[in-house]
Amino acid sequence: MTTRTGWGFDAHRFEDRPPLILGGVLVSETVGVAATSDGDVVAHAVADAVLGAAVLGDMGEHFPSDDPAYEAADSMALLRRVVVMAVEMGWQPIHVDVTVIVETIRIGPHRAGIRAGIASVLGLSSDAVSVKATTTDGMGFVGRGEGVAAVAVVTVESS
Repeated sequence: MTTRTGWGFDAHRFEDRPPLILGGVLVSETVGVAATSDGDVVAHAVADAVLGAAVLGDMGEHFPSDDPAYEAADSMALLRRVVVMAVEMGWQPIHVDVTVIVETIRIGPHRAGIRAGIASVLGLSSDAVSVKATTTDGMGFVGRGEGVAAVAVVTVESS
């Protein structure tokens, strides 16, 4: 059995285009993000991490932001497609660790739903998905309340 690890990152600036979706969960009905798709930074970071672990490129390669087919796309559906690609190449996700970086939105009330959503898409139990949150203590675009970011690490094993 071979294991690999992939790392993913995504960030979007806030915009008055609600809702804000993270990991497939509605976390705010008053703010949204500027994005081609639904702007789910958690789903995007996890997808890039899966793609990285399976050495399959990145989200922009598979789902270009200048392609109108992805306008308002469901990011969890894109993540499902990424998982299928990885599995077809012989790589099964076995663990996910996500950190949401945001100053103004509380993740705690949504943590269980985000874990369950990511776990479902990746074919894992919720106890194989960690979701954490942090702020930047007022520094940078996140600290100024201008946007949200997420980083993810995904471990896969050969099937």
